[in-house]
Amino acid sequence: MSLEFKHLPLEGLLLIWPVVFEDDRGYFMETYKASSYTANGIADNFVQDNHSCSRRGVLRGLHFQRPPHSQGKLVQVATGVVWDCAVDIRPDSRTYGQWHGVTLSEENRLMLYIPPGFAHGFVTLSEEAHLLYKCTAEFDKASEGGIRWNDPDLGIEWPLQDITISERDAALPFFKDLA
Repeated sequence: MSLEFKHLPLEGLLLIWPVVFEDDRGYFMETYKASSYTANGIADNFVQDNHSCSRRGVLRGLHFQRPPHSQGKLVQVATGVVWDCAVDIRPDSRTYGQWHGVTLSEENRLMLYIPPGFAHGFVTLSEEAHLLYKCTAEFDKASEGGIRWNDPDLGIEWPLQDITISERDAALPFFKDLA
């Protein structure tokens, strides 16, 4: 198998690592193979790819899109290191309001699948990082939402406290105020 999948504590959240074939020329790995993803419960159709570049200490998020435009995301880091966080905001989920974080890097080559109904954010730990992610729905401005990164009710343990954040993200509502 060219991809390995591990279910994480939040329902539907998966950590994925590719099998890497490396030699003196470099390496090769498959990052997406529909049959492998479907066999592991991810039958989503990815319709949009995004590329984000951030400097050390930049925190982006926590972002989501409301139904019917909720996005699942398949996240990986091409260069650098980020700490990636997903928060379950599905009201009927047994893990509602819980978060999980994982370090993604060019060295560990891990990928994170975040199903629709989660808020997503990350902070850059290296001097610069390029984050790539596939989305299951196209961006829809009218459906975008977010949660404050430092919401005390969520208690996310971000690995950096000296962060750079946009004015928009700094003013996002708290989890208890989501409508």
